[in-house]
Amino acid sequence: MLQAQKIVTNTQLLADLVQLTKDAGDAILEIYHGDDFGIKSKADASPVTAADLASHHFLMAGLKRLTPHIPVVSEEDADSLEIPHYNACYWLIDPLDGTKEFINKNGEFTVNLALIEANKPSFGLVGVPVANTVYWGGYTLGAFKQLQNNSQPATPIECVSAQNPIRVLASKSHLNTATTSLIDTLGPVTLVQAGSSLKFIRIAEGLADYYPRLAPTCEWDTAAAQAVLEGAGGSVKQASGEAMVYGKMNILNPHFIASGE
Repeated sequence: MLQAQKIVTNTQLLADLVQLTKDAGDAILEIYHGDDFGIKSKADASPVTAADLASHHFLMAGLKRLTPHIPVVSEEDADSLEIPHYNACYWLIDPLDGTKEFINKNGEFTVNLALIEANKPSFGLVGVPVANTVYWGGYTLGAFKQLQNNSQPATPIECVSAQNPIRVLASKSHLNTATTSLIDTLGPVTLVQAGSSLKFIRIAEGLADYYPRLAPTCEWDTAAAQAVLEGAGGSVKQASGEAMVYGKMNILNPHFIASGE
């Protein structure tokens, strides 16, 4: 049995992972509502904030406690990038996806946790801190939306048939000429902009249809939300039509297309 199946059939473990994702989001919000983001630049010139690091440390400690047998790869731990070379099963996390959205204070940032098994995301959790919501799911596992501080059970979500005109998602921070050119070939479209992995979630909830990404992303940017989208009946494929592959020697993703039914 895959570890993903063991997680969703273990009610307490699943609830603990959802709560961990939510609590990491709360740690982010504490800094988000403060006056000092502690912004620095990484070696690749991308920004990192105190919130990225706070969420990273919180998630690392929580996953070690909840699933001590599963190693963790984090965007904020360069040494952990060696783990996929020797492990077929591991957590892949982005403690704060959408750091630029966080800095711009538009609320469109997420907490991403994905379980990778045999080079695929088998299970994922996506927390949306400002909405106090966690999405989770995986291929064959379904997809669900869990409102926190709410006594109601998780609500199933699913993709819908594409609308006409098609609702196309584009990045707020990374919309480039290649993506714009592709969108122009689709005919009449309704352009929907969103930050971070929320683009996948919009499709999973039936609020959008198509997300072409012809700009760089890393595996931790996509894995968790891909699992949720696939659980909702959608798909994420390389632009060539091949399956996405995780645990590569190069952490960068190829260009890809995410879509609903």
